[in-house]
Amino acid sequence: MTDPIADMFARIRNAVQAKHARVDVPASRLKADIARILQSEGYIAGFRAVEETVEGRKLPVKRIRLFLKYGPHGERVISGIERISRPGRRVYFSRDQVPPVLGGLGISILTTSRGVMTGREAVKTGVGGEVLCNVW
Repeated sequence: MTDPIADMFARIRNAVQAKHARVDVPASRLKADIARILQSEGYIAGFRAVEETVEGRKLPVKRIRLFLKYGPHGERVISGIERISRPGRRVYFSRDQVPPVLGGLGISILTTSRGVMTGREAVKTGVGGEVLCNVW
């Protein structure tokens, strides 16, 4: 797999489209930080680190289980998630260049020198960084 972050977003997109209650993604520290931001911004209900034992493997497989969130009538909370910076084309913004997503209705997730944060937090903190994705 060349882009595990894009794989995570594709799994979330597919699970939301199919109206699943949860989705499992392979674990990493960056993915856990992205899940933490999605939860704090209200896009998912929660997440948890899960270890599963697979037959034929000695060590357990670590996964992150995301609990998806829907509106009172089943409408999607995440209507779109888009990867911006990819392995073939890195996209960086300085603190003055972070654009709003959908006129302020969505969020952008950046990885900065001070950790993973939303675009608004990066502007408040005064740091720029690599734009991982936009969520709306």
